[in-house]
Amino acid sequence: MPHATQSPPTALTIALIGQPNVGKSSLINALSGSHLKVGNFSGVTIEKTQAVFTYQNTRITIIDLPGSYSLNHYSPEEKITKDFLESRQYDIVLNVLDSTNISRNLALSGQIMDLGVKMVLGLNMIDEARDEQISINHELLSEILGVPCVPISASTGENLSLLLDTLISYAQKPLCAPKRIYNDKIEKSIAKVELFITQQSFYELQTYPHASSPLSARQLAILLIKQDSALYAYLHDKPCYHEILQCVSSARQELSLASGEKNIARIFHHDAIAYAQGAAKETITYPKSILQKTKDMDSLLLHKVFGIPIFLLLMFALFEMTFYVGGFFKDYIELGFENLAEVIREHIVVKDFASLLCDGVIGGVGTILAFLPLIIVLYFGIALLESSGYMARIAFLLDGFFHKFGLHGKSFIPLIAGFGCSVPAYMATRTLKNRNERLITLFVIGFMSCSARLPIYVLFVGAFFDPKYAGVVLFGIYLFGAIAALLLAKLLKLSVFAGYEEPFVMEMPKYRMPNWRVMWFSVWSKVVMFLKKAAGFIFLGSVLIWFASQYPKSPTLAKEYEAKRAALVDSRQFRALKEEQQQEKLWYLHNEYNENFLRQTYSGRIGEALRPIFAPLDFDWRLSISLVAGFAAKEVVVSTLGVLYALGDDVSEESTTLQQNLRDSISFPTAIAFIVFVMFYIPCFAATITFGREAGGIKFVAYLFVFTTIVAYCFALLGYYCALFGYRFFIG
Repeated sequence: MPHATQSPPTALTIALIGQPNVGKSSLINALSGSHLKVGNFSGVTIEKTQAVFTYQNTRITIIDLPGSYSLNHYSPEEKITKDFLESRQYDIVLNVLDSTNISRNLALSGQIMDLGVKMVLGLNMIDEARDEQISINHELLSEILGVPCVPISASTGENLSLLLDTLISYAQKPLCAPKRIYNDKIEKSIAKVELFITQQSFYELQTYPHASSPLSARQLAILLIKQDSALYAYLHDKPCYHEILQCVSSARQELSLASGEKNIARIFHHDAIAYAQGAAKETITYPKSILQKTKDMDSLLLHKVFGIPIFLLLMFALFEMTFYVGGFFKDYIELGFENLAEVIREHIVVKDFASLLCDGVIGGVGTILAFLPLIIVLYFGIALLESSGYMARIAFLLDGFFHKFGLHGKSFIPLIAGFGCSVPAYMATRTLKNRNERLITLFVIGFMSCSARLPIYVLFVGAFFDPKYAGVVLFGIYLFGAIAALLLAKLLKLSVFAGYEEPFVMEMPKYRMPNWRVMWFSVWSKVVMFLKKAAGFIFLGSVLIWFASQYPKSPTLAKEYEAKRAALVDSRQFRALKEEQQQEKLWYLHNEYNENFLRQTYSGRIGEALRPIFAPLDFDWRLSISLVAGFAAKEVVVSTLGVLYALGDDVSEESTTLQQNLRDSISFPTAIAFIVFVMFYIPCFAATITFGREAGGIKFVAYLFVFTTIVAYCFALLGYYCALFGYRFFIG
């Protein structure tokens, strides 16, 4: 391979590109020694990993582009990758290939060659190829393609120094066009445009993209026929634009007629696949038994009878681990912050400041950090499934069924995660590449009842149903939510997200042992992203909700409470009571004050204002206020009802006194409507902010609020009248 014969450049920017599962993450970790910076590509939530390190006096920056099967704009990842490559904000492209599956990977390489950029191929996992007795003539492959090909192994470090030497050396040389050959029909169109450009000698094209390294007439002809957006943007206001456009349009029309295909991009894509297969056939020799191990495992894991049960068992184990292991640490984190808040509260004299610091600030931080254990455990499991090669098989198993509802097979992961907690569930949608499918999944995750809703269900089911039917009713609630989520996903697909369906690309990678270093970085990067982007909003929201539940103050109420308390304490009947009975009297009086105080706060006023809206559901002001409080966290609904029914805020879902008060205060149809509304209305504040970050901005939060509110109200109204007529029919 070539080595530097002159002083190396002081800086080198490398665009790292490859199809999914080729080991890009492992390679960038191995090259940089984990000196990674994680962020987002501009305007989207897709992660951008960048590594900066020094090698032989050269400061190297590697920009890891999203894994893409092609440059056809079929997914946000492909669009970002193509746009970045066309921007030419780099010195050289490092295209990573899986040495055990070069034929498929070379299709992307062929499309990159069309761009006229400097490129080096890194044949990764060469050690696995040798173990599988795959023979690769990389020197012949380099000769056929016209670009350097370096066999490497990110896991063992094989030839990584040679790869860096090759990149530095090749980046210094003038651009040499790769030996990319097309079919006769495409070559004829290229020749026509190339001849026109050569004859006209347009000055504008002689300096593109840079005067120091202009593209050849052939490379320009290819880009013009493929309608390269960067080149067209450059030419749009140039005098030669209309002449060139006329010639190119004619060539494209002739190519379309000759190929019998209107889509020019598809013509080039099919040719790239054929080119890749031809190059691989000339340079690679496979043994007959190469895929036998994978086929043996697939015969079990993809079995038409046992495949789904095995998958469900693995998912059950993953979520059990998530919500038992993660929940264990979550409880201790919450308890720790509660104790910290109490200690600080005791040492602060000013009550309002103590409440702000303890209930708002510390409570908000505690809310943020309490989610971390669940996110860490869940994403560790997802990373394990992805790196082992099983995730693609999950999508294969479920895609057919989910596709009927406008979802992807991978939607199953976030939907199931939604039964535990919506925050990690929303983040889990990052595995979905199709934006429409991802948005549909994001919008229906909230209908999978999270664990925070369980106390509400237990409270109302225990109050209004016979204990022997409680388990069946609870199961029915979760089942109804899941069925409704699928039906509403279909509705979204047919209405809001209707239109062109992007082609589904399914890859079945080989099973392999996970790279623990890459898995650690995957989990760590998601934790950092969560803390950086969601934490600030959750913190701010927690303080705002605290403010709404504490203000405005009512001196009149406070004076009335103090007067009543003083009168009670001074009364002869009170002094005659035992200490426990005295504390009970004071407790009821204090909770009566809390009820009246909450009713006049901003949250209470909102609840009162909502009463006319909820009148058809027969919700009183207490139920309305508890729904408003539930936006902060669904767990708050039970404690809010406890305060409103003058039982205190430390009641649980198993409180028989609260259940009795509910039975005495509201009807059975109202209880059914309340349960249904809680099932479908907007998730907690933390989850809603996470949804906004994953969906793409505040406008999507507004869409979610409108969508979930309409769905919740309609289903609750339906549930109310079904329960009303059913109750009258059976009970009389």
